[in-house]
Amino acid sequence: MFVARKTLLFIITFLPASFICQSQVNVRDSFEWPELSKIWSTERMVPGSIRMQSAIVRNGHSAAAITLKSGDIFEKGQGKSRDSERDELLEASNLFSAENKKYEFRFSMFLPDSFPVVPTRLVIAQWKQLCPAGGICGDDSPVMAIRYVSGRLYITIQTDSVTKTVYQTREEIRNRWLDFTFKTRFSRSDSGEVEAWLNEKPIVHFKGANCYSAKRGYPEKSYFYFKMGLYRDLMTIPMTIYIDDYSKTQLAE
Repeated sequence: MFVARKTLLFIITFLPASFICQSQVNVRDSFEWPELSKIWSTERMVPGSIRMQSAIVRNGHSAAAITLKSGDIFEKGQGKSRDSERDELLEASNLFSAENKKYEFRFSMFLPDSFPVVPTRLVIAQWKQLCPAGGICGDDSPVMAIRYVSGRLYITIQTDSVTKTVYQTREEIRNRWLDFTFKTRFSRSDSGEVEAWLNEKPIVHFKGANCYSAKRGYPEKSYFYFKMGLYRDLMTIPMTIYIDDYSKTQLAE
């Protein structure tokens, strides 16, 4: 059983504007409790795909494990896009990022040494621009994404017509914790910016437009939502990723 794309768009598009980003954002989750925190929505996951476990942990006593199996949250491709499947944590709608506001995201991820190295499209974290229901932008790529394909870890930024790879590495990243920090300001103007660190090493320093324009059907003041987990083209092989130490903070201007 899964929630279709149009159902999710209805949920996150028709909420009152006052409900989205209604207060200063400052949340964290160390995944220390059996129940998932209310800062997350599980609309993009099948029941049982996430569990709290203590075998692989970054800090504390437990971390989240997300396992994607063939057919989980299946979505038919639109136009030239391919069919996909996913199990992803989606941040709650009152935490969505506002355009031209600055935020810091921190989270740790672990891919076990058994994690398959395949050429299949795979996204492990992404920031999406909120598209009005029924808009032509409904199947647009994420404005920023962390991808792992054929043993290459890389980060992309997407605007109306350009996809930029702003970081990549072919170093072996499995079987060790990846501690990510992102400072983001999404904007369709030159005030957009992204700074990122991996295991305290700076990896991205980007300035300029880093989201879609109104030409793609987005409102003049956009919102952006964060997801992490596993999103891929169709495969029969299961995948498991571990997540710990998440936080999001709205930064002072």
